[in-house]
Amino acid sequence: MAEMNETPGPAEKPEEQTSAASGGAGQEINRDARMWAMFCHLAGLGGLLPIVPVIGSIIAPLVIWQIKKDEFEFVDDQGKEAVNFQISILIYALVAGLLCFACIGFFLLPVVYVFDLVFLLIAGIKANNGEHYRYPLTIRFIK
Repeated sequence: MAEMNETPGPAEKPEEQTSAASGGAGQEINRDARMWAMFCHLAGLGGLLPIVPVIGSIIAPLVIWQIKKDEFEFVDDQGKEAVNFQISILIYALVAGLLCFACIGFFLLPVVYVFDLVFLLIAGIKANNGEHYRYPLTIRFIK
C-alpha cells in the first residue's frame, strides 16, 4: 500500500499562515479591526442620507475612527485615510459646484460623486481583506 505523508500541508496549519496584505509584518490583521476599518470607509456613504447630506460623509467615518482608533492600529490608519478622502471629495465637489456657473461643473460634479462611490467601495473591500489602502487624489489633512 502507499505510504501516507504525515506532514500537514499549508491548508492544515492556519495558525502559521500570514497575511501577505499586512505589509509583510508577519501577522494577520484582527477580524474585528478589518470590519471596523471597512465600516470607516463605507461610512462615507452617509453623505447620501437626507439628514446631513453635505457633511454626513465626513461625520460618519470621523465618529467611527475616533471611537475605534485606540483599540485597533489598522482602524487608526484606515480611518485617517477615509476621513482625508471624504474631506478631499467635499472640496472637489464644492469646486465643481462653483464651476457650474461656467457650465464645466455640470460635467465635473457627477464625475466627483462617481469617483467617490467607486473608490469608497474599493477601499471597503480592501480593508475587509486586511490590506492598507491609499485613495488616489487625496489631500492628507490628518497625518
